[in-house]
Amino acid sequence: MMRKTTVLAMCILLPLTLWISETRGLNLEGQYLLDIKSKFVDDSQNLKNWNSNDSVPCGWTGVTCSNYSNQEILSLNLSSMALSGNLSPSIGRLAHLKDLDLSYNGLSGNIPKEIGNCLSLVNLRLNNNMFGGEVPVEIGKLLSLEKLIIYNNKFTGSLPMEIGNLLSLTQLVTYSNNISGSLPRSIGKLKKLTSFRAGQNMISGSLPSEIGGCESLVMLGLAQNQLSGEIPKEIGMLKKLSQVILWENQLSGLIPNEITNCTSLQTLALYKNQLVGPIPKGLGNLASLEYLYLYRNMLNGTIPREIGNLTSAVEIDFSENGLRGEIPLEFGKIQGLELLYLFENQLVGTIPVELTTLKNLTKLDLSINALTGPIPLGFQYLRKLFMLQLFQNSLSGIIPPKLGVYSNLWVLDLSDNHLRGRIPTYLCLHSNMIILNLGANNLSGNIPTSITTCKTLVQLRLAGNNLVGRFPSNLCKLVNLTAIELGQNKFRGSIPGEVGSCLALQRLELADNAFTGELPREIGTLRELGTLNLSSNKLTGEIPSEIFKCKMLQRLDMCCNNFSGTLPSDVGSLYQLELLKLSNNKLSGTIPLALGNLSRLTELQMGGNLFYGSIPREFGSLTGLQIALNLSFNKLTGEIPSQLSNVVMLELLLLNNNDLSGEIPSSFANLSSLFGYNFSYNNLTGPIPLLRNMSISSFIGNNGLCGPPLDQCIQTQPSSPSQSTAKRRGIRTSKIIAITAAAIGGVSLVLIVVIVYLIRRPMTTTVATSIQEDGKSSETSLDIYFPPKEGFTFQDLVAATDNFDESFVVGRGACGTVYKAVLPAGYTLAVKKLASNHEGGCVDNSFRAEILTLGNIRHQYAYTMKVTEKSDIYSYGVVLLELLTGKAPVQPIDQGGDVVSWVRSYIRRDALSSGVLDARLKLEDERIVSHMLNVLKIALLCTSVSPVARPSMRQVVLMLIESDRQEGDEHTDTD
Repeated sequence: MMRKTTVLAMCILLPLTLWISETRGLNLEGQYLLDIKSKFVDDSQNLKNWNSNDSVPCGWTGVTCSNYSNQEILSLNLSSMALSGNLSPSIGRLAHLKDLDLSYNGLSGNIPKEIGNCLSLVNLRLNNNMFGGEVPVEIGKLLSLEKLIIYNNKFTGSLPMEIGNLLSLTQLVTYSNNISGSLPRSIGKLKKLTSFRAGQNMISGSLPSEIGGCESLVMLGLAQNQLSGEIPKEIGMLKKLSQVILWENQLSGLIPNEITNCTSLQTLALYKNQLVGPIPKGLGNLASLEYLYLYRNMLNGTIPREIGNLTSAVEIDFSENGLRGEIPLEFGKIQGLELLYLFENQLVGTIPVELTTLKNLTKLDLSINALTGPIPLGFQYLRKLFMLQLFQNSLSGIIPPKLGVYSNLWVLDLSDNHLRGRIPTYLCLHSNMIILNLGANNLSGNIPTSITTCKTLVQLRLAGNNLVGRFPSNLCKLVNLTAIELGQNKFRGSIPGEVGSCLALQRLELADNAFTGELPREIGTLRELGTLNLSSNKLTGEIPSEIFKCKMLQRLDMCCNNFSGTLPSDVGSLYQLELLKLSNNKLSGTIPLALGNLSRLTELQMGGNLFYGSIPREFGSLTGLQIALNLSFNKLTGEIPSQLSNVVMLELLLLNNNDLSGEIPSSFANLSSLFGYNFSYNNLTGPIPLLRNMSISSFIGNNGLCGPPLDQCIQTQPSSPSQSTAKRRGIRTSKIIAITAAAIGGVSLVLIVVIVYLIRRPMTTTVATSIQEDGKSSETSLDIYFPPKEGFTFQDLVAATDNFDESFVVGRGACGTVYKAVLPAGYTLAVKKLASNHEGGCVDNSFRAEILTLGNIRHQYAYTMKVTEKSDIYSYGVVLLELLTGKAPVQPIDQGGDVVSWVRSYIRRDALSSGVLDARLKLEDERIVSHMLNVLKIALLCTSVSPVARPSMRQVVLMLIESDRQEGDEHTDTD
């Protein structure tokens, strides 16, 4: 009876239990997931099957549960679901979660600190989102975590010290965020860590020596950060290390020899740092090394021959350092080598013929060195070679005649050498050539037909040779051609109308040849043309109006020809024009008023023509005009418009040999930039304004002019105080010019330093300091010394110059020798060691240090990687602008993108004023402001768009000397 009762009770209770279970609805973990979903924005409805009516979430999208009866959530994979919004703190309630993947979405906000409650978590992938804030310290609680993948987000702050608690961690990938601060030293506890990638952040400080404790590390990637200090020797403890990616940081010191203990190393990328010293010979022991990148550092010494033992190497790049000596023959042993870059060093000797045995070589660049001798003929047999750059050396002999027969050359640049003979016939045999630059050599003969019919050609640069023949009409059929440079050769004949078919042409330079005939009107179809240089030929006829349809023109040089007729007013529609040269032709008529529209113009040369009428007042609108305004040797009449005084940056004004009348506008005295001018041989009258560099030759031939430097004007009243002061100043100026001229020789470099000092000096007088051998300072020297932000001692200078080794000498003078010293703090100094010559005023055993360069800017060149004196001048100009404005070289796009554009835009908008200068400086003294603005104008000259328009370093020195002298004159006159 009892057994029947029990069975009956069970039959009643079982349905009841099932009913109760059903009425409970979704379990707790499902409810947590719904809360997580509520913080997401799911526009694509990828989570539409997350239904609250379900009892468990195990069938939901992205959810994986255990197979046990309790069905715990083990994995949540919502990768690439187009989700946005935030991650809910409810994620911390999923206590059994092992894998969380939210990668490739648009999630933002912080990672909730509750993530630290997911104690079972093994894999955490949050990469490719927009998460921000700091990585929560609670992540250090996840002791089972093996993979922490959070790259491509917006995380800030430093990596938490607690990350060292993750003893199971194998992958830590945090690159492409905004992480800052130093790396936690606790990282050395991560014995199982195989991959640490944290590049493209703002991590600073040194690479901790504790990294040597990561004994399982295979991949170390910290590129594009702000790491400083030396590479720790402990890196040599990482025997499994395969990839060391530390490029574009601020690492300094030597490459540690201990790194050669990393025998598993396959990639070593240390480029774009501040590493010094020699390349370790032990690198040759790294038999597995495939990619070795040490470029753009300050390495010196010779290339070790042991590098030839890297038989597994595929790419080696030692470019942009200070390496000396010859190219080791042992490179020829690396038969698998595909890329070898040694450009921009100080290498000497010949190109080893052993390089021609590298059958797999595809790219070879030995440019910008001091290599001599011939180009090895064996290069013509390298079948895989497609880029060969040997420019700016002193190579001689002929170009290998079969170059191009066996290889598919894309880029060939042999410019700026001493090569002779003819251009090889087969360079473009396989129609792959893109860039051909053979300029600045001694090549002769005609341009081979295979080149003029090379359909892939983009740039043809053959200027500065002895080539002959006519303009190759076939070039006009090359639809990809953007640059034709045939200047400074011996070409003749007419320019064919077919040139109008080169619709992609951006640069056409035919200067210094013997072209004749009229300029074809078809040139007006070249709508992409930015530079047209036809100067110094024998072209005739009128300037075709069609040329002014080339609206992209920035540089137009037609000087020194026989063009006649009037200048079309359409010239005023070339709004991009920066340089216009029409001098020494037979142009006539009035000067078009529309020229005043060319607000970007920096140089206008119209001298040596037959222009008549008045100088347009509209020229006063050319506020960007800086280099020159030349209207000399014409037939211009009328008065000089006072509006020209608005052109405040103008350096050179030539109005001589015309029929101008009236007075020289007194407002010209305000043209503080005007270093050169000529008003001679006109009909000018009245007093001469107080200008700089007043020479009689600039004013003669004007019977009505008076005042210094000509005869004094007849005064009807006693001289005013201001006139008396002006006269006295003129006398003093003349005396100082004579004294300065006698003292200029041999001191150009030091004077540049003086100018930079004058720009940066405080308002109070600074006592000069010398560095003595005991490291103490004295105040007995009158030399100018620039103290670096971090002090240095005599021992530092000894170390930086290898005990004043001859290889560091940059100049010698009567009182001593100047050495180049690169200090650990990143300063490059000129150290002057004075000779023991008491009679000549020299002091024994003393040293003086002067900052030579305050920055290092790498440039992108328009056509090749070529560096010339003009590009160095550009760098110098940028450095000056940095000093004067306090601006970094790179600026936001909305402010021009760079400091040069920012300055030019400011001047166009607000004129040349003290507002362009560094706001942190004290600018109460008008003399200092005026002097700084003068130097700023020189800097703008150095950063002219065209390298041709930039002055030489000698000219820069002379301008700085003159600027300094003028500032000194004004200072004397006010005493």
